[in-house]
Amino acid sequence: MERRATNSIRNMWRVTKAVSHPPTIGDNMVEVRFLGSGNAFCPEGRLHSLVLIDGQILIDAPPTILYQLQRAGLSPSDINTLLITHWHGDHIFGFPFFILERKYISDREGKNIVNVHLHKGGNERFCNISELAFPETLADVLQNNVRFHNSPTGLVEGVQEWQYERFEVNHVPVTDPHGYQLTHTSGFTIIHCGDSGPCEEIEKRSSEVDVVIIEVGIPDGVPTEMHFKPSSLRELAEKNPQTIFLATHLFTSNNEIISELPSNVIQVSDGDRFSWEDGQLLQISN
Repeated sequence: MERRATNSIRNMWRVTKAVSHPPTIGDNMVEVRFLGSGNAFCPEGRLHSLVLIDGQILIDAPPTILYQLQRAGLSPSDINTLLITHWHGDHIFGFPFFILERKYISDREGKNIVNVHLHKGGNERFCNISELAFPETLADVLQNNVRFHNSPTGLVEGVQEWQYERFEVNHVPVTDPHGYQLTHTSGFTIIHCGDSGPCEEIEKRSSEVDVVIIEVGIPDGVPTEMHFKPSSLRELAEKNPQTIFLATHLFTSNNEIISELPSNVIQVSDGDRFSWEDGQLLQISN
């Protein structure tokens, strides 16, 4: 493995040393792990975009969620919290499989609770999706072992170290598109933009946080402003050289590199892990 660090989150990267095992998460450390980095079409070498924070917080629930957790050596019952960004299938259609697995395999005794943070009205949507996928099967799990939370701000339920703020982004309006700004007790701040094109909220918040997880779902030339493209990400990153941008939801295969992006943009791959320790962002390559 290769370990890299930012100089107090500045955009100067350097190799520091090789490590034989991942770091242990401590009180002043945050881990960000990419279980998938592809867009809806799963380009070669990439599963659907899926981010795990501190081993407990998943952002979205894509159709490939069970395989992604298995590949990472994780059980669905290990996950305390889901943050849902919007209603496109590549971000939510894994939810019925996730709670089905918990019911019949990893949490048969029903001891664990999963907290789901989502936009108002999402509770009914998830119940409908679960009933459509597995009729008359998951209602007891939804009632007894799933807690839905609709507040736009507050403590992240299921963990102790995080607060969140949900904010609107620029994507297909009918999907209720939102991003999350997360603040750790150490002071570290990170944004997950969900799926979004350029918008005022992302512009403003990118200048105020340490790290931005941002999608680059389509190439330049596609006629839509509801996704970031290489050119729009380049413009945003150049305006905010002190912020690190982790590019995911990529339209490229795992072997392709989007050229001409600034040095404060990292194009992630499935399995990449990052940690924030003592004011530095460290990368542990897979």
